[in-house]
Amino acid sequence: MFKVGLVGTGYWSEKHLKAWKRIPNVTIAALCNRSKAKLLDKAVEYGVPHDQLYSSLEEMLEKADIDIVDIVTPPESHLPMVRLAAAAGKQVMCQKPFAPSMEEAEAIVESARKAGIRLMVTENWRWLQPVQAVKRVIESGILGKIRVARFIHSDYFTERMIPGSVLPQPFLTQMPQFMFYEMGVHWYDTWRFLFGEPKRLYTEARSFSPNVVGEDSAVVTLGYEDFYGIMDLCWVTRKELTGPIIETQVDAHFIEHFVIDGDKATLKMYGNHGKIVLIDNNGKETVIEETTELDHEESHYRLQSHFIDCLGTGKPFQTSGEDNLRTLRLTFASYESMETHQVVHFD
Repeated sequence: MFKVGLVGTGYWSEKHLKAWKRIPNVTIAALCNRSKAKLLDKAVEYGVPHDQLYSSLEEMLEKADIDIVDIVTPPESHLPMVRLAAAAGKQVMCQKPFAPSMEEAEAIVESARKAGIRLMVTENWRWLQPVQAVKRVIESGILGKIRVARFIHSDYFTERMIPGSVLPQPFLTQMPQFMFYEMGVHWYDTWRFLFGEPKRLYTEARSFSPNVVGEDSAVVTLGYEDFYGIMDLCWVTRKELTGPIIETQVDAHFIEHFVIDGDKATLKMYGNHGKIVLIDNNGKETVIEETTELDHEESHYRLQSHFIDCLGTGKPFQTSGEDNLRTLRLTFASYESMETHQVVHFD
């Protein structure tokens, strides 16, 4: 039985806790958070004894009987927390964004290596239903040699973040590095999962909405030896709106389209319902998936099941700390390219 101690019982912790509850041979043994109210709410909901609730990670590591520390806190807290957990000999799952800089990310990875513990980044986007389906198609070889990949991510998100609106994550409005830091880690991890490591990157980005500080619209070109990709990312577009926005809480309503052209066939994913089809040289469509969805809760179940399986078998994590350094390299390269208006090349 793997005993989990989760630190950070805020907004996204619900996805983690629901998944842990479903995975065989796992128990939620302890919770940690500075907010007593949030701590008590989650303890009641998930049946964690009140004597296993802690206000600091140090106290939880000292007193709780746990094997795993699941860190669901802001990125600036990750380095000290991973160091504490690693020094205590605990296996670690750490939420994205992994770290606010490459230097801190590398220090986190090094602390885990020195302590001899396993470290995985909680990167759930590659585990979403449509991404898994696209991966299966690419691996089948039916597309042939890939020529161009186009990814379009859309929402009318930041324009709805008007002062006074209820935001599940209000800190987003003040982030100077916003779209790529918060969501780019998802996009780049998914891109690497599907297509491997790019050779170069060029980014144009802007901040359009007066409601946020950081960038909320961008285009990225990713170059490979024999094909290229484009990511068109926009949180100020009305193109997916079907009616007035009336909800009192401003949540994201991301719509994602994908088109991958190969020399034998084209894959097309329709963003509004996630339908995935193949188009051959005669224009015939073959349905691969009638519908798919951005199933975040199920993606966490798949991700956390993978974490437990790898702990039991010794297999490598798909999104180990070392692997996530490559994702962060692309994320921070986006800001470098934005600022310099230059292509960033990778070894």
